[in-house]
Amino acid sequence: MKLKAILFDLDGTLLDTAPDFIVCVNRLREQLDKLPLADTTIRAQVSNGARAMTRLAAELPEGDPAIEALNCQLVATYQTILGQNSTLFAGIHHSLQWAAERGLAWGIITNKPSYLTLPLMEKLPLPSPPATIVCPDHVSRSKPDPEPMLLACQHCGCEPSEAIYFGDHERDIAAGRAAGMLTVACEWGYIDPNENIEHWQADFRLRSAAEIPALLTRLNA
Repeated sequence: MKLKAILFDLDGTLLDTAPDFIVCVNRLREQLDKLPLADTTIRAQVSNGARAMTRLAAELPEGDPAIEALNCQLVATYQTILGQNSTLFAGIHHSLQWAAERGLAWGIITNKPSYLTLPLMEKLPLPSPPATIVCPDHVSRSKPDPEPMLLACQHCGCEPSEAIYFGDHERDIAAGRAAGMLTVACEWGYIDPNENIEHWQADFRLRSAAEIPALLTRLNA
């Protein structure tokens, strides 16, 4: 069955948002009288969400009661600079344009809340609008549950077997596999150097988003 939709995780797959989060994390550390962290250290945590970055900034363990207030502080800072330093990863713009010219729908499935995702998307230089944007507040269970994947397929008018999902985290691959999609582990994303991508059991691995058209051509041949 030929593919009808290509779907992406947002942070670390479609979009390089790390530069914005580097500012937020180090600003929070400055407020806590801590030295700034290396960019690479912060990048490795972006796909784990705001709370993971808050814990990193404050050097707090999981479950510490101080995390909630500090997380609100970090997110408030992020909202003031939303998208200022974020860019599409190299090869993404061309891949989306290539897909649109061939009638493939494309969309986003993210664990980033819609109040942050939608304003960010409006700032991007996209070659065509997405057919779907699914955020955690659109579903009852977010990734790694397959529910957002299935909703995205409904929006795109396709079966899960007619879609392929690109992600840079194990939860992305788990959600895609559970939904019955093809999955791609994106090596250009925010992957911890200690992570073994092979354990994710993705159908494919790509080193660069520039390889996407060639993969889709092969699958739809």
